[in-house]
Parts: sequence; C-alpha cells; structure tokens
Amino acid sequence: MIELRDVSHAYDGKTVLQGVNLTLTERRIGVIGSNGSGKSTFVRLLNGLLLPSQGQVLVGSLNTREKAKEVRRRVGFVFQNPDNQIVFPVVEEDLAFGLKNLKLPPAEIESRITEVLARYDLQAFRQHSSHLLSGGQKQLLAISGVLVMQPAYVVFDEPTTLLDLRNRNRIVQVIRELPQTVIAVTHDLDLLSDFERVLVFDGGRIVKDAPPHEAVPFYRELMAR
Repeated sequence: MIELRDVSHAYDGKTVLQGVNLTLTERRIGVIGSNGSGKSTFVRLLNGLLLPSQGQVLVGSLNTREKAKEVRRRVGFVFQNPDNQIVFPVVEEDLAFGLKNLKLPPAEIESRITEVLARYDLQAFRQHSSHLLSGGQKQLLAISGVLVMQPAYVVFDEPTTLLDLRNRNRIVQVIRELPQTVIAVTHDLDLLSDFERVLVFDGGRIVKDAPPHEAVPFYRELMAR
C-alpha cells in the first residue's frame, strides 16, 4: 500500500500540489489531468524522485523522506521519454547497471537479464546499441530496466505518448500483463478502460477519484469547459 498524508508540494514558492490524502491499494490506477495540473509531480512523489514540501509519503512502512533508496527498489519509474532513462550504450549493460548496484551475484544478474529480454523478444538486441533501437524497442528496454529490479509497483509517466499506433498497442498489452501494481499518468484515455481507479487532477488537487467509467466522462466534461 502507498499512503499520502496531507501532501503538498511547491516549486520556487509556487504550490503545484495541495492537500493530498490518499491510500492506494488497487492494482491498476490511472492519473489524468491537463498539463500543469499536478499529476506528474504526484507520481514523482510516490518513489522519492521528489520529496514533499509538506506531509508524508509512505510505501508500506517506508517514508520516502527517510528511506528513499529502499522505496525506489519497491517503486519503479518509467519515464515518458526512454532516452532520459537509458544510460548505457549497449542493451545488456543498461539492464545490468541497477542489478550490479544491488551487488547481486553474476549468475542472478545473467538470469534476470535473459528472462526479461526473452519476455519482450529483445534477445537479438542484447549487444545492440541502446540508442539505435526503434522507439518501441527503446520503450521496452526502459520498462525492462525497471522490471529486472523486481519492484512491487511500476509507475508510468505517459507511456504511449511518443509511440505510433502499433507500438502503442504493444506497450498497452505489456502494461496489462504486468503482475505488479501499475500507476499510470496518461492522456491516452483508452488505456484506462480496464483500470480499477482513476484520479483526476486539476489545479493541484484531486477533483475526482472514481472508476474509469465515472472518472473519464468527468474529465472530458472538465476539459470542455
């Protein structure tokens, strides 16, 4: 469970998120809102990429302010642009980076890399240049780099925005098949059709918290005003 207690956040004195109190227990949670509504700040608070200006974010019993490193092991984060996430020039090296930081045995590192490459049909690209992959392959590599760490939660920030329709559909299928809890910021409202819960942000506040069949029509109406 992830819990936010009276969480607010400000940049340079400007409040962008205010008074959020939530407990997140569902397996599929969507986050929607206009640009600047506070949704991206919200999800960055969930794994300690940002620390709240006020309040507490708890992942299980771990406070992000005190246990950020442990929290990031539990809550993986997939950025909108995979080029911002892919660090090493070769696919295998990129996947091994986080695992080596955990000081895992070489056999365990090898096993995890082999498994995730097979899962997403990337075996042939193991020694390939990371940054010469196609857009869809880069997104799969970015997701794979999170999954090899075996987090309990995976946060996605606009996972389909930069993709063509074929790759968008592939990533949607990947998200649907993940055993982990997924929290996804998206403008792709169709992605949310089988989600359990959707949070609608506006002006730094949650203005609707409901299943998608209620939250998405509310958001469409809000954006039409």
